[in-house]
Amino acid sequence: MSKSLDPYAALRFREFNIFLAARFAMVFAWSMQFIVIEWQVYSMTKDPWSLGLIGLIEVTPAVLVALFAGHIVDQKEKRNLLIKCVLGFSVISLGLFLLSDPSLTSEISSNAILYSIYFLVFLGGIVRAFIGPTIFSLIALIVPKRAYPNAATWSSTTWQMASVLGPALAGFSISFIGVHWSMCLILAFSIIALIAISQISRKPIMNPKIGEPVFQSLKEGLDFVFESKAIFGALTLDMVAVLFGGAVALLPVFAQDILQVGSVGFGVLRAAPAVGAVITMVGSTRFPIHKYAGKKLLWAVFGFGISIIVFGLSTSFWLSVFALFMSGALDGISMVIRQTILQLKTPDEMRGRVASVNSIFVGSSNELGAFESGATAKLMGTVTAVVFGGTMTLLTVGFTAFISPSFRKLDLQSAVEEHEATSP
Repeated sequence: MSKSLDPYAALRFREFNIFLAARFAMVFAWSMQFIVIEWQVYSMTKDPWSLGLIGLIEVTPAVLVALFAGHIVDQKEKRNLLIKCVLGFSVISLGLFLLSDPSLTSEISSNAILYSIYFLVFLGGIVRAFIGPTIFSLIALIVPKRAYPNAATWSSTTWQMASVLGPALAGFSISFIGVHWSMCLILAFSIIALIAISQISRKPIMNPKIGEPVFQSLKEGLDFVFESKAIFGALTLDMVAVLFGGAVALLPVFAQDILQVGSVGFGVLRAAPAVGAVITMVGSTRFPIHKYAGKKLLWAVFGFGISIIVFGLSTSFWLSVFALFMSGALDGISMVIRQTILQLKTPDEMRGRVASVNSIFVGSSNELGAFESGATAKLMGTVTAVVFGGTMTLLTVGFTAFISPSFRKLDLQSAVEEHEATSP
């Protein structure tokens, strides 16, 4: 099989497989923790605004620290930096585990517990600002350039698989063992991630400008992203789609009050988008979607908006599950295309800074989307808020397609072939 058609190219490197195991454990723990927090907070407050507030509290430090985190990542050794990030997450998980123990918090007011949870979520936002750029940079040091597109696909697929199982298990574990022991399980997976990362060897620092002034470094990273039409266009489109299509933040409301399916149904609903994304991503390893990437991305985001509208209007549990499944499958297409663009077009010495900008545009838009959904649900009602978000996504796609003919014509096939031909 030729290199360009090998669906397992990146998996043929031992350290990449270890990296995938570590990433799975990290994302599994993180996504499960977010779901458990959402459930606990909504159960305490019965206010959709509190769900939006969780997103805002996490995204605020992530955005404020992101660019500086990218600069630090480009200046530091990646493997040890990732170990420190996961260790920080483990400490936060331990704090949440203790806060959910009734025997320890019986004398503490509900408001004090709630504010303590928000504080730990805030600290998690700081940790997250470093994790994304570190992971993105580490991949390029584990596999050769010819395997970058394949590695990006498998890394994203692993992320989505963990996003499937984390929320699903969170729903079941809340139901069967409660919030407290669910937090214990989260802590265990973060420790597994630490052990796996320690099996990866230290990597060289690729940045030739060690010691470069911080603001000069940040300006260079921002200039690169804004001057690259392919990167900037993909990030902007995905950011707006996720921002206005953040219906998943309101799933506790749908599960408890609209569909009335309880914690188990909540886990199924929360996992449905990730199941769809995993199927898309695994399929893309055998059937690459690089050709006509711009058009495919636009149609995928358009379909995503339609799926969100259907979910918002649905009163049937299984129709809601299907709509969320389709939203994930279509979002998976955009994720594969975006990650391929970033891996192919980002120089090694700038990966941390570019990934930081990506985290601001796309990663943080999940939490901003949660805030937007919570705020609009408070103002106009839950169903109307979701339909509004889907409609805004459709308008964004139409606007992007109209003003950017070059983005519609974006084709990555030649870039992938050139990368493979010139790589060792």
